[in-house]
Amino acid sequence: MRTSSAADERRLSIGVVIHGPEVVDTGFALQAIEWLEGHGDVVAVLGGTMGRVAVIDAGLEGRVDISKRRTPSQSVQDLQHSDLTVLLNHAKSRDTGIVFGAIVAGRARPANPLIQADSGGRFVAALANPSDLSNAIAEGLASDFGFEILDVCMTDDNLRQEGDVIVRRMSGVLPGERISVDGTVIGTATDTCVEIMARDGRIVGARGMDLKMHGLEKLQHVDLRSAILRSGSVRRTAGTLKPRIGSMRTSRNGRFAIIDHAAEASFELASDASFVITIGDDTTAIAGDVLSRLGIPVLGIVDGDLDGICSGLVMPEGSVIVRVMAGNDDSIGKAIRSISEKRRPSSLDEALDMVREAAGDRIVSIIRCDGR
Repeated sequence: MRTSSAADERRLSIGVVIHGPEVVDTGFALQAIEWLEGHGDVVAVLGGTMGRVAVIDAGLEGRVDISKRRTPSQSVQDLQHSDLTVLLNHAKSRDTGIVFGAIVAGRARPANPLIQADSGGRFVAALANPSDLSNAIAEGLASDFGFEILDVCMTDDNLRQEGDVIVRRMSGVLPGERISVDGTVIGTATDTCVEIMARDGRIVGARGMDLKMHGLEKLQHVDLRSAILRSGSVRRTAGTLKPRIGSMRTSRNGRFAIIDHAAEASFELASDASFVITIGDDTTAIAGDVLSRLGIPVLGIVDGDLDGICSGLVMPEGSVIVRVMAGNDDSIGKAIRSISEKRRPSSLDEALDMVREAAGDRIVSIIRCDGR
């Protein structure tokens, strides 16, 4: 299939931004990259965080650059020297895909043409600066993958100011889904449209959801304009590919990291660590899933308050999960951080002794993930 004579006049420089694990897990990311390679020289990067695990599982590290933690809009900006950029994603619905594309385009404001191909909503849309070349590529993608070309208004109207309060809207949410802000669950949706309000960096209210006060307490400061909002599971397609688990690290160099409600930064925080201490149920589940690909064991402090956003995730071999009494994971985490500043553990077992010291009789159970 030939896109058009205009597209064939010379070899195009095509940037590709991949967002989310689902577009990788379903196979569309690789199919689209291979299709685009037939029409130009492709540079593919990851935009977002959780897609890294999917890229590793699919064995695509050589095709997709996952070395940097960049948002989708930042990745689009990085590639705007290309003749055109293609944003690949797999949204829950067409409506949420359209909203996502509008947000990325509005934040990136690229100088080159930007196309979105959404395998979840099954559409292709021009997000910015359409040209004869980019239109030909868009038409070719839509034709060969059976997608619809949408002519939509790419206006990000999901953010507004009401006096001194910033309001951000989430659409396409399913009632009962957990809502997270920068990886911290703050409540449960009660409607298909959720609005979150913030003042001076603090979330002060919400519509369409029941707020979880314990979650709000964990967010010391949030920039609602740029925060990562998510509804439901962090990886809806978990289980479609076999995880590529890394060999367990045995180094005792004393390098460790503490991850406290910042699980999506696990690669950056712990890539050279021998082990990691994680605080909180969801943080432990998400960080464990990410770090299992690097073979880095986790010492997780949980209290049974798992919020259901991590179904299908795995835990690294050699990890230890310490369950404490409900409502105690955060306070014990603070105590562990204080102790570790004075006495740094050189191994996970030494760190476990510190946990026992900090938690005392608040420990409910200790589970070793290697069967011991």
